[in-house]
Amino acid sequence: MDDPGHFRKDKKKGKNQEQFPFGGPPKDQDPRFFRWRFSIFYVIILIAGMSLFNYVFMRKTNPTIDFSDFKEKIASGEIKRVELTDSYFTGYTSEKKPAPVQNNLFPFNLPADPRANTWSAGEKIYRTVPINDENFIKLMDEKGAAYYAVSREGSAILNIVFSWVLPIAFFFFIWRFLMKRLGNFGGNVLSVGQNKAVIVAEGDIVTRFSDVAGVDEAKDELVEVVDFLRSPKKYTDIGGKIPKGVLLVGPPGTGKTLLARAVAGEAGVSFFRMSGADFVEMFVGVGAARVRDLFKQAREKAPCIIFIDELDAIGKSRINNIAGGNDEREQTLNQLLVEMDGFDATSGLIILAATNRPDVLDPALLRPGRFDRQVLVDRPDLKGREAILRIHSKAVKLSPAVDLTAVARVTSGFSGADLANIVNEAALLAVRGNRRLVEQQDFNEAIEKTVAGLQKKTRVLKPEERKLTAYHEAGHALVAAFTPNADPVQKISIIPRGFALGYTLQMPVEDRYTVTRSDLLGKIDILLGGRIAEEMISGEYSTGAANDITKAADIARKMITDYGMSDRFRNVALTSRGAGMTGERQEPVFQREYAESTQQYVDEEIARIVDTEYTKTRDILAQRRGILDQVALALLEKESLDEKEFKALITEMPGAD
Repeated sequence: MDDPGHFRKDKKKGKNQEQFPFGGPPKDQDPRFFRWRFSIFYVIILIAGMSLFNYVFMRKTNPTIDFSDFKEKIASGEIKRVELTDSYFTGYTSEKKPAPVQNNLFPFNLPADPRANTWSAGEKIYRTVPINDENFIKLMDEKGAAYYAVSREGSAILNIVFSWVLPIAFFFFIWRFLMKRLGNFGGNVLSVGQNKAVIVAEGDIVTRFSDVAGVDEAKDELVEVVDFLRSPKKYTDIGGKIPKGVLLVGPPGTGKTLLARAVAGEAGVSFFRMSGADFVEMFVGVGAARVRDLFKQAREKAPCIIFIDELDAIGKSRINNIAGGNDEREQTLNQLLVEMDGFDATSGLIILAATNRPDVLDPALLRPGRFDRQVLVDRPDLKGREAILRIHSKAVKLSPAVDLTAVARVTSGFSGADLANIVNEAALLAVRGNRRLVEQQDFNEAIEKTVAGLQKKTRVLKPEERKLTAYHEAGHALVAAFTPNADPVQKISIIPRGFALGYTLQMPVEDRYTVTRSDLLGKIDILLGGRIAEEMISGEYSTGAANDITKAADIARKMITDYGMSDRFRNVALTSRGAGMTGERQEPVFQREYAESTQQYVDEEIARIVDTEYTKTRDILAQRRGILDQVALALLEKESLDEKEFKALITEMPGAD
């Protein structure tokens, strides 16, 4: 039996027919019936059509003659009747009176219109532009010519249309267009203060905690929130109170929004999602009004969850605010603080918020009674990365040879969003290579594409640049191979990727959470290895090492200012404090808390550390010059070397110990 609510093909008539259980759709839903709606366009078209009809078809136009010729024809008796208007004098050679206008559309006669006369055969019409002549009327009286004046109603209507109606309509539509571009303000003025939250009804959220991996500790913290929303009585009976607000803190892409949806899905309650930027508008007071409207709707649908993404957009600290004044963002923040104090947590209203910049939030937001629980959603570890890869690869056809554990091992520091992107990129690369299954090589290429950028095979380097790039990357790899505790070299390539002419890919074997002073110095050595190799082969520097020396200087600066690893200020942190917000984006400004002489010492110490490591690294490469040449020649020949090929080169050559 056919489903009456769907379309089916009528084989006889060859067209689509809708089948409805009660004999057809209503007329307001059937596209075959035209539904007339009022529009200002219809009014304009009607007025313009009437004016055009009146101006063109209701008047017979004739060429004009000179006023003197017109008077001569009256004097000679040729013109018997004259029609006088503001624009023209029209003369007729017949004395016949105007006849009533017969209209077939109406059963009655319209009043006589002198402009719509019937003329006898052979009658001539003359027109001239009027001139102020006192003797003209006397001339017509003397010759017995009939004359009469005619008002120009059609011209008056046309003047009104072009002088008033069309300009007003033009500016009206311009106003509508501008208001819509400013956020649809012109559509409904009374809806400006309404919130823009995306409301997901109870039961519509399918995300569960099983869909979230790599953040087990954060999930455990949120289990209490879910349990309270499911059964709040066991908490209220003992006198306990659930936290009013939970702040999810972590780097971008770690799954903060996904966790919030999972909480709402597990609890089975309504979910209000709104970004912090949605509160702020160009109109003062709109943000505060939207906060009030959001909490009003949430109380009506309690128990529910309010999720505010990017909380730092409205929650930046008001302390030392350079802008000052009572701006829109500050009003919105004040209203949010008031609303969070104005409800009881036992009502089943929970606020979740996410930010990756907790350091810029106002202290009033973080005190107990508002966002009184902070949950860290950090980048996943090795086990978490593997679990995330397995979740995102469920719908992907993988080859049995794919080792997701190996992929997780070489993606240290990647967030959940990065891992999801790698799985998707691997699938796209498999399709591009006409493979039915995703291979391990697709994952390796996806990782390189994410880390180093898109491969540019069409970029052609000059032989000198290609040789310099080969020695540059060989220098990086060789220093990394002979630096203790350095991450192993996985791949070396001189194929341009992104903005780089070549790259050396190092991947850690295991996650590391602390770094020693010798490890930091080793990173500086590896960064300087490329420039030293260039100097050894060409005798001069190039701009290819600009990014390397910037990173090396940053590491040396942090060793002195942040980590307390300098000789003079040992175990002292030379930090900077916030000096308020500035700029259009209200970015924080930091001011150092030490003297100018200390800053001079920091600059000199950075230069000393880099120079010392430069000398040490140059000795490492000078002692292994043969290996450096061999690796560079292999790169020039093959363009890329994997981990096994590189290890074979450095172990077979003399001086590899």
